[in-house]
Amino acid sequence: MKKKDPVYITGHRHPDTDSIASSIAYAFFKRSMGIPAVPCRLGALNEETRYLLSRFGFQKPALLQDARMKLSEIAMDAPVSITPDTTIHETLRVMQEDNHPYCGVVDEENRLLGMVTKSDLAVVGLDDTAMSIDILAHTPAENIRKTISGTMVYDDDQAFINGKVSIIAMTELHRLENFSVKDRIVIVGANTEAQLRLIQLGAGMMIVVWSDQIEECVIEAAKKHHCPIIRSGHGSMNTSRYLYFAPSVERIMKKKLVAFRTNELAEDVGNKMLKSRYRVYPVVDQEDRLVGYISRYHIMDAKKRKLILVDHNEFSQSVNAVEKGKVLEVIDHHRINDFSTSQPVNFRNEIVGSTATIIATIFRENQMLIPANLAGLLLGAILSDTMNFHSPTTTERDKATANILAAIADLDIEDFAEELFTVTSNQENVSFSDMVNQDLKIYDIHSCKLSISQVIVPSTRELWADAREIVSALDRFSQKKQMDLAVLVFTSILENGSVVYAAGNRSSWAAEAFPDQDGEEHTFQENLLSRKQQILPALTAVINEYMGG
Repeated sequence: MKKKDPVYITGHRHPDTDSIASSIAYAFFKRSMGIPAVPCRLGALNEETRYLLSRFGFQKPALLQDARMKLSEIAMDAPVSITPDTTIHETLRVMQEDNHPYCGVVDEENRLLGMVTKSDLAVVGLDDTAMSIDILAHTPAENIRKTISGTMVYDDDQAFINGKVSIIAMTELHRLENFSVKDRIVIVGANTEAQLRLIQLGAGMMIVVWSDQIEECVIEAAKKHHCPIIRSGHGSMNTSRYLYFAPSVERIMKKKLVAFRTNELAEDVGNKMLKSRYRVYPVVDQEDRLVGYISRYHIMDAKKRKLILVDHNEFSQSVNAVEKGKVLEVIDHHRINDFSTSQPVNFRNEIVGSTATIIATIFRENQMLIPANLAGLLLGAILSDTMNFHSPTTTERDKATANILAAIADLDIEDFAEELFTVTSNQENVSFSDMVNQDLKIYDIHSCKLSISQVIVPSTRELWADAREIVSALDRFSQKKQMDLAVLVFTSILENGSVVYAAGNRSSWAAEAFPDQDGEEHTFQENLLSRKQQILPALTAVINEYMGG
């Protein structure tokens, strides 16, 4: 059965609890339907989310950095390989067995050292003999024995061969004087006297064909003159042919390679391939270990990453290069802004206070039981996004769904909410710079780049003493991210309101959206809780006034 491609379910950038819980829960639902779904995150988790995942026994979702596929995620050819001491003859056999016209050369730890192709092997047999002479001169006797299916009669570690080969067909003794055999590999038949004479004339190595036995006097002479003797398993012609395939591939392999790494994007690799003309390229991991081979075919055949977006629909808030992926579904409760696809998708957008409410509804619609720990996680997401039902985005469906989830998870909503927001509001060891990035969303409204960060605190009363430091952190953030208007909102659920700070060249617009009382700075804004339904609309109205045309 063909393996199904995974589907990646992801929330928005700078993920909050609703985004993460919805990803995990919907991935669970999809897997129950036989779809290999993977929950993902697009950034670091906040303290509240980490707490809930730990409390209910869930792993942190995998980090998804790009919608485009990496090489590690696409099909590639198997990592067939050999070692540097493999003979050319053995390499050719490996290529034939695996039906690959190429082979990587690796060390004992599978690190890529070089590459050899059938074209490289063809050069050995077809190119000028000068190349073959050079590599044969450095070929161990054992390599030669293996390649010609021979028997080592005598080996000598003081032997020297110059790489040249002579086939002695005429074995009359008076004619042997006419041959130059000094330091050569000499192929000779089963003539004992001719063998002795060739050794005496300085043969570097003797290969004997058509012989079952070598006389002891020949072996003694070989020892005296440091001349290895091999009995070949083939006749003269095949012995001479195979001989040139005895060297190690280390002698002919390409060492300057165009190789790619598993963490490279397939799209980028395809562009790099256009700058070279190789048919196949090795792929290595971060430790240079060979993991496979790719060609242009693999890049062209690579499928797009399948995505399901939860708790957002704006591409500006989604995974990098989301438009290069294949969006299958969207489940959200926010406004619809810049969403568009080249093919139809399932799009579910509902007026509720939390995406977790929609996910829980999907379970009920399909008559699928929600595990107790998953119900607890979804309940935490609803309480977080609706701010314990104080947010104006809260609906009766959120409350009804929360009651159902609380019953499944065996939790008291009020007690659980107090527990949750006690953890959430603990910001003692968090810097203001980190707070700006904790729960951050970025918008582009009439070319005004706006960021809104929201931090839950037990009380806003202690913030006035830190106002200068807060604004300074916002200034650094707005300059680094080139924000026209950077807003940081401190929200106290217990006090039922928020305090707003702003920076950037449009910071005065925040003061118009949330005016201070006479003689005050950063006035407490009673009943201001929801970023989606209160904070963003108020800021958008001011931006429209100045830039809407």
